[in-house]
Amino acid sequence: MKNMKKDLRWSVTVALMMAIVILLANTPLGMIQLPVIKATTVHIPVIVGAIVLGPLAGGILGATFGVCSMISNTIAPTLLSFAFSPFLSTTGLIGAGKAIWISVGCRIVLGVVAGWLWLFVKKVKMNQNLSFMVIPFLASMFHTILVMGSIYLLLAPQYAAAKEVEVQAVFGLILGTVFGAGIPEAVAAMIIGGILAKVLVKIYKAGNRNIAG
Repeated sequence: MKNMKKDLRWSVTVALMMAIVILLANTPLGMIQLPVIKATTVHIPVIVGAIVLGPLAGGILGATFGVCSMISNTIAPTLLSFAFSPFLSTTGLIGAGKAIWISVGCRIVLGVVAGWLWLFVKKVKMNQNLSFMVIPFLASMFHTILVMGSIYLLLAPQYAAAKEVEVQAVFGLILGTVFGAGIPEAVAAMIIGGILAKVLVKIYKAGNRNIAG
């Protein structure tokens, strides 16, 4: 019975976190429109959920984020939406598959990796207060590098055509996005996500103790 209550509590909490992801993804707070790409804060609840609830929850929340990103880029496309929406692929089914990986696959990996990182720092007994800052920052940077790196490796010619530059210039542009958008996103994740994760971990642990008691 106690395990059933814990499982139900986990499922309900994941559902609530999914609702937060969906809400952010459909408001200006979650998808901030930049001239070429959409900067995001939706990764923050994914990372927080992974820390509080584990890698599986992180993967579920990441998938939710990815589907929302796909829909957003389909409905309100930008210059690079072909990289995030299979419906806007410029290279047929192969390009559609690449877009699904970038929009959904990379976000699932983000959630799982954030959960694994948290389990790792707990295992090595890293200072918890430091962990609440380091994990969101590292996970956010990993997410940016994974997404932009995938665009570079899979869609460099299409990216170059969209930006009207030579293919050789794509690496520099990708690097510029990693630093220009990735670092501010990581800092936001570190501050906002770190505070939320610290509070929610305490609340969630207290709830589990009450169930066990």
